[in-house]
Amino acid sequence: MTGGTGGKSPLDCLITGVGGQGTVLLSRLIGEAALNRGLEVRGSETIGMAQRGGSVTSHLRIGEGAFSPLIAPGKADLIIAFECAEALRTLPFLAPAGKMLALDRSLTSPQGRRAADMIASLRAGLGERLTLVSWEKLVERFDPRVSNVLLLGAAIDMGLLPFRVDEIISVLKKRSSPKYLEMNTKVLKSGLIITLESNLS
Repeated sequence: MTGGTGGKSPLDCLITGVGGQGTVLLSRLIGEAALNRGLEVRGSETIGMAQRGGSVTSHLRIGEGAFSPLIAPGKADLIIAFECAEALRTLPFLAPAGKMLALDRSLTSPQGRRAADMIASLRAGLGERLTLVSWEKLVERFDPRVSNVLLLGAAIDMGLLPFRVDEIISVLKKRSSPKYLEMNTKVLKSGLIITLESNLS
């Protein structure tokens, strides 16, 4: 992915989850880091009827050439999903060479589908373009409320987002209270470790 780092096309990132998971906050952390670099940023959020528990999707476009704040179907370079059902719902937005980073949990069950079945569908459709993070391993080590920061750290370490960890920490210093800054920093730096462990299991 070259968009958003000075290339002619933007980097299109779609972040999806349900209300209360920190989807919008994650989008704003990435957007502010991009603005601090002097990059153009356009974005939009779509929030379901329920503020908590309803579907939440953030469209984030970084770099030159992004005239609309919305990502068109088949154009997302990266999808970060906080749960399996939302990952499947937004799959049509992913570009042919795009990648998905997702938590392997399910908070909703469309048509009664089990999380294992949804994960199998994602694996079948994406193959190596899918990276799953184990929710079980995450909560063993961290407060589950910081899952959004952990996914951000994983995306950066995997080269899916064009930022350095220190750039995100700079943003966190403005947005996090001193009480939570140390925890968020630790989680941010642990994103790749958890991801590697998840994919070895």
